[in-house]
Amino acid sequence: MPDSSNLINVPVGKLGIIPLQSSMQLGEKVDRYIARWRNERHNEHKDSITFAGYEKDSYILKSACPRFGSGEAKGTLSESVRGTDLYLLVDVVNHSIKYKICGQENMMSPDDHYADLKRIIAAIGGKSNHITVIMPFLYESRQHKRSGRESLDCALALQELVSIGVDNIITFDAHDPRVQNAIPRNGFENIMPTYQFIKTLLKTTPDLTLDNDHMMVISPDEGAMNRAIYFANHLGVDVGMFYKRRDYSTIIDGKNPIVAHEFLGDSVDGKDVIIMDDMIASGESMLDVARQLKSRNARRVYCLATFGLFTAGLEIFDKAYEEGTIEKIITTNLTYQLPELFDKPWYESADMSKYIAILIDHLNHNASISKLLDQSERIQARIQEYKEHGTISDNYQPPKVDEQ
Repeated sequence: MPDSSNLINVPVGKLGIIPLQSSMQLGEKVDRYIARWRNERHNEHKDSITFAGYEKDSYILKSACPRFGSGEAKGTLSESVRGTDLYLLVDVVNHSIKYKICGQENMMSPDDHYADLKRIIAAIGGKSNHITVIMPFLYESRQHKRSGRESLDCALALQELVSIGVDNIITFDAHDPRVQNAIPRNGFENIMPTYQFIKTLLKTTPDLTLDNDHMMVISPDEGAMNRAIYFANHLGVDVGMFYKRRDYSTIIDGKNPIVAHEFLGDSVDGKDVIIMDDMIASGESMLDVARQLKSRNARRVYCLATFGLFTAGLEIFDKAYEEGTIEKIITTNLTYQLPELFDKPWYESADMSKYIAILIDHLNHNASISKLLDQSERIQARIQEYKEHGTISDNYQPPKVDEQ
């Protein structure tokens, strides 16, 4: 159980978790963590009326968005939410859910998931105490800035959510976190999964040498440099970068095609390299970077991305693994994961459910989450454990230093 010494405040309200259909699996894991912690937690005030309903078997409130034959839908709740502190989870890129429209099967798009989120908020009807939306993949975040006559979809969506009653928005590894400027008077947390990446990498790879002579972190483009530098500084290794040379005279699938990846950095000869990015869409760009690193005699290539969308399928990654281009790919479970991914020898999943549960637990107590957002101390503890033991445990606790 995580440290609960600062969870002494009265809860903001009765806790309610509403995972939409797109995030049901993640929501259920989060719910199990919180239910277990609150059952085990010792609090002298738990029997007072202000803590009524504090201990429950589950905090999930059932919701649904049934559809009419025309494809239209409505949001419904099965129980009262009056005075409840609500946390809504939605995965806007979950492409596994389908519905029928005029008898034809239709796959839910990000627009459909976003519309369902608004329907549930409308069903709440202003009766809750607070509404926090946890949207790991920020809706329309790839359309975060205007180039010519274009829409600013992400900014508009944030403003719309705030206008219909959302108090706080939590997202992960936003494509451009500056989009929060669209809602300067409301809560917006952009959380990085760096600790979970390092934990998963170290736990599943027993023979890494964490020093500047044997490892390097690579940013696949200039936009990913900040996360690469943060990761590399913790590991104590150097950083390299590719920049994408594009053909700005052509637009394919809504963007200018990449002509070549140009490398800036020291030699990767004989080193294990880690490529860091926010997402793997088709994966062609990341695999091209991996091939270029292998052509420069990199030893092994590890690809880390917060969101593994794999929009072009898994075959290209199977081929890259068989050719020795990649050693391992790690993504989180914040978005839908293809079931066949878990059978792939090159894939590992970084579980974010416990971290989300801790965030919800703290926010429900109106407790500060600043220490949860700054993961430097925990990261360094894991790295030190790996250097000492060659692996890491599930629940490693760094030794306490006696105060002088």
